[in-house]
Amino acid sequence: MKLYCLSGHPTLPCNVLKFKSTTIMLDCGLDTTSVLQFLPLPLVHSPRLSKLPGWVSKDGTINLEKELKECAGRVFVDSQPEFCLPERELLDLSTIDVILISNYHCMMALPYITEHTGFTGSVYATEPTLQIGRLLMEELVNFMERVPKAQSATCWKNKEIQRVLPGPLKDAVEVLTWKTCYSIQDVNSALSKVQLVGYSQKVELFGAVQVTPLSSGYSLGSSNWIIQSHYEKVSYVSGSSLLTTHPQPMDQSSLKNSDVLILTGLTQMPTANPDGMLGDFCSNLAMTIRAGGNVLVPCYSSGVIYDLLECLYQFIENANLGSTPFYFLSPVANMFFEISNLIQTNKLKHYPSIHGDFSTDFRQPCVVFTGHPSLRFGDVVHFMELWGKSSLNTIIFTEPDFSYLDALAPYQPLSMKCVYCPIDTRLNFHQVSKLLKEVQPLHVVCPEQYTQPPPSQSHRSDLMLELQPPPMPYRRCSVLGLPFRRRYERIHLLPELAKSLVPSEIKPGVSLATVSAVLQSKDNKHTLQPVPKPLPLPPSKKRKRVVEEPPEVLAPKPLLSGSVPLEAFLAVLHKHGITEVKVEETADGHILHLQAEDTLIQLEEDGTHIVCDNNEPLRTTLRDLVLRFLMKL
Repeated sequence: MKLYCLSGHPTLPCNVLKFKSTTIMLDCGLDTTSVLQFLPLPLVHSPRLSKLPGWVSKDGTINLEKELKECAGRVFVDSQPEFCLPERELLDLSTIDVILISNYHCMMALPYITEHTGFTGSVYATEPTLQIGRLLMEELVNFMERVPKAQSATCWKNKEIQRVLPGPLKDAVEVLTWKTCYSIQDVNSALSKVQLVGYSQKVELFGAVQVTPLSSGYSLGSSNWIIQSHYEKVSYVSGSSLLTTHPQPMDQSSLKNSDVLILTGLTQMPTANPDGMLGDFCSNLAMTIRAGGNVLVPCYSSGVIYDLLECLYQFIENANLGSTPFYFLSPVANMFFEISNLIQTNKLKHYPSIHGDFSTDFRQPCVVFTGHPSLRFGDVVHFMELWGKSSLNTIIFTEPDFSYLDALAPYQPLSMKCVYCPIDTRLNFHQVSKLLKEVQPLHVVCPEQYTQPPPSQSHRSDLMLELQPPPMPYRRCSVLGLPFRRRYERIHLLPELAKSLVPSEIKPGVSLATVSAVLQSKDNKHTLQPVPKPLPLPPSKKRKRVVEEPPEVLAPKPLLSGSVPLEAFLAVLHKHGITEVKVEETADGHILHLQAEDTLIQLEEDGTHIVCDNNEPLRTTLRDLVLRFLMKL
């Protein structure tokens, strides 16, 4: 059993498990942090961005003015933003049988996996995961397609050139795997392969393995997965939460008795309390509104925004901010709120973009929720240009996926206030340690980031997993041999074969029966069938060709069970006239030397040996005396 690790991002996993005869991909998260290296895509022409100087190396030997632009001491790529894909060279993606999706944030790379790779398998996800995942993909495609870039930048990716670029572009990893966004056709084709499953529904894969989704408590439709055969069990825990919010609570008990537990998707903010962050969010928002400023909240269209809105509705009433307009902008806003049922008495007005009805209804001061949290594309770019120059306005970061300083870099110098309130409801290290003590898996596999404290807090040993035995760490492109061996396989007996068995009781409560049968294996199911009787050959004087005769079926020799007690055996030998016996004790039993007969008998726990030269009658007599003490099966 092997685990192939295709992503190095601990909260955007993509792993492949080879289990029995099936190849199962666990999630296909898309690492979007790579977009921070690119210039924003403005919805309307930005004189500021268009005037940025191009980059030339200090000695003038490398000129990438068309590809790279300088802004406030940083260098950015001036082309369509690109994403860091899961590793596609480690194994042949066309061999993947099944993809299991744990939540909608962990399926954004699906079109890169299923399209143009020869993939012919199935994808399993819950209905909310599919619905919201579809909307997030459609939104991403829309963000990119409505601001197309004519030029593409590739020269900077040359290893020799990248080495001399300023950081953090110099330190960007896997740049040759980065790709621009997929098309809406790819999205539709990929999602047509998804089969819907419900919590605790058992799905059989080729008769070899059964997979079952369990509620993980993190987001609408989010799942952990159980992958098991008759005798082995693997649990996949990804993006789980114990907080009581809108999703179903986490199913913990079904994770018990796992041979291996693969753990990913812990909180990215282990020291930030979600409730405290919500409180900071509301108070900063109120302070800005009361001072006459606007609030910009860059966010995904699903997830943390639900928690923010539920908290805000209560806060607004208590803080007498009921007249402040709240806007939500997304190309798929309408569909999101149909799914989530979160619109309350027009408190939150939603629009597909800044154009059309929004420009007519827009009034300030206000609060705007919009994407993308990276600040590189989407309507958020427009509001950064519009409000960034006033210190009355505030941008509040709530999504934990991006460094807010890196997100703001291409907008510097900036006058608006910045508040960082990352809200991540996933399991922290204390919670996951407690969970693992309760479910007690034999082995834990996790990203290597979880086996050491964060680099910025190297003294915090409480911000890592400390387990016995230690967890098995993985990183991008590693292949792990999982630490258990398959020992048993379930085999079915046909009724007619079962009827023919004759059990013999070998000790109270334990019976054995021998069986001679033909083993048939088909679709990973194994059946014992009666041995076919040879067909009689048709009578014929002349045989035109040699007919292959079926092999002769011999009656099986009986199996022997029991042990030969030394004293009783010596007494029997004495009765048969064998009196000169020298007994020697060995590590495994005894050796009897019959001196007059020049014969040795070895009595051992798992066998008896008679060594007798050229005296067959004596050997036969001794054999029969030994058999008196044994049971024939």
